[in-house]
Amino acid sequence: MTLLWIAIAVLLVPALWLLVSPLRNARALHDQQRDFEANDTSAEQNVAIFKRRLASLEAAQERGDIDAARFEEDRLELERSLLEDTAFRERRPLKTASAGRIVVPLVMVAVVAVSVIWYQHKGAEGDLVLLAVQQEVQNDPEGSLAMYIERMEEQAERQPDNPNVWSTLFPLYRETGQMPKAVNALERLIEIEGRIPPLLAQLAQIRFFMAERELTNEVQALVDETLEQDPRQPTVLGLLGVNAFDNGDYQQAIDHWRRAIANIEDPNTVASLREGIRVAQERMGIESEEAIAEGNGIRVRVALDEELAGRVGVNDTVFITARDLEGELPPLAVVRAQVSELPMTVTLNDSAAMSPQAQISQVREARLVVRVSPSGQATPQPGDLFGDLESVSVGPIDEGEAVEVVINRVFE
Repeated sequence: MTLLWIAIAVLLVPALWLLVSPLRNARALHDQQRDFEANDTSAEQNVAIFKRRLASLEAAQERGDIDAARFEEDRLELERSLLEDTAFRERRPLKTASAGRIVVPLVMVAVVAVSVIWYQHKGAEGDLVLLAVQQEVQNDPEGSLAMYIERMEEQAERQPDNPNVWSTLFPLYRETGQMPKAVNALERLIEIEGRIPPLLAQLAQIRFFMAERELTNEVQALVDETLEQDPRQPTVLGLLGVNAFDNGDYQQAIDHWRRAIANIEDPNTVASLREGIRVAQERMGIESEEAIAEGNGIRVRVALDEELAGRVGVNDTVFITARDLEGELPPLAVVRAQVSELPMTVTLNDSAAMSPQAQISQVREARLVVRVSPSGQATPQPGDLFGDLESVSVGPIDEGEAVEVVINRVFE
């Protein structure tokens, strides 16, 4: 924290310097203003201009160019202009160069005080303390999870209104089996952050398991409140799926878990729910979706256009790739071969996936891209040969005929 306050002080120094800078130039500005006022001849110049215009007006009257009424009217206009030019010439006495100096130190003190108070209310001083506690425990040779919890509990007493304290303590209590404390931490977090769906859902979940997977009135009230705000809240949907499964309503459990999976990004959680769906389907005596999906894919026959055969070598690499139509996912399946193996027929299924989160069985249609790379690089290079096929249906491989992709173009 010492470094933090030193940094704040360093930032305040230029601001205070700017406040003091006018005092350094006060004497010179005072002398310039005094000399200007002493040598100001604008009033005399205005009077001289008035006299010249009046003399010209009198001469015009004598020549008969204007009559007496016109003369009086123009003379009054000249006098009015003179009065307007000289009405504000009277100045207040010039103050001394040291006048008002006391205000600058007061403003400087106010700037420092307001900056410190504002940071204490709006800054992240408390979060920096939490980070320091975490680093201290990690660097301590005797550091442990129990020590970390103890230090965080000390911060909870010092920073009871800091939501990051309670959002840290809640999972720590849960992981160490201290469920009552976990509930208290989560309820305190809800008091600070408000009754938002993610927090209400976690409270419902932990109370549900504390009640030995029973949907009590308290848990049901939390579930209803959460779904009223967010009908797609995955934690609550997962909870309802567990309750339905325990009650033997496997179809309802599957429905809840499917809706939950659609709104979850964590692959581990998704895998857990998919396993639950598989078990529920087995209990219902039907083949699981995963088992069906594992047999889905595309059979592809790859050939090289004879006109381009002279542009490749027999050892050049061939990449046979399936992608989603939107191009938002990693390649769904990739098979690597050599030009010497062409023409060839390959099967693109989940065994050729690059990632568990992007598999060909997850889509109904895919785009096929076949590329010949002399360099063997996965990234397309100018001069590579390729061919593609849009919107190829994904289905049971044994029942599907091979689709043909011809390598007939050059990548520019």
